[in-house]
Amino acid sequence: MYAIDYLIEEHEQISNFLDRLEEKCIEVINEKTVDFNFFRASISFIREYADGIHHKKEEDILFKYMISDLGMLGEKVIKGGMLVEHQLARGYVYDLEIAISSYKDSPNDKNLLQIIANAMAYVNLLRKHVEKENTTVYKFAEDRLSEDRKSLIEKESSERIETEKKYDKRKEELLSIIFKENK
Repeated sequence: MYAIDYLIEEHEQISNFLDRLEEKCIEVINEKTVDFNFFRASISFIREYADGIHHKKEEDILFKYMISDLGMLGEKVIKGGMLVEHQLARGYVYDLEIAISSYKDSPNDKNLLQIIANAMAYVNLLRKHVEKENTTVYKFAEDRLSEDRKSLIEKESSERIETEKKYDKRKEELLSIIFKENK
């Protein structure tokens, strides 16, 4: 399914971001400094792209049909797994944002630790989440959803992808900040 292939491609970009976020956490440990521009851009990238576009597309299209069509098992996989993890990720990002503000107001080890703890909790959760979706959840959908339902998912996903193109410039702006090398 093209829709699932597209979600997997988005996972690759998100995974590259996760690697970069981890690198910046190591930098925080080693240098005891926080690159505020990087972390602000990272929070925006997560909220606008990873969550606002990618997770939203999963929730509004693929997961919706998996819940409605695949019975208790589909409901358990999505509601008890994937949606819970999406919500946990949002919580880590919220707490990361608070930790960054706290550190800016009061640069101490406790606030620095909270930046690292919440950023790495997000990284670790999303890495496992991406792996689960790529190897299990998407395959489950492809194997179990009817051909009619898959066609509908393809149609809705194509329409959504087309409307998301207007956010490409913003995403690239954020990625240029995130992947900028320190001088």
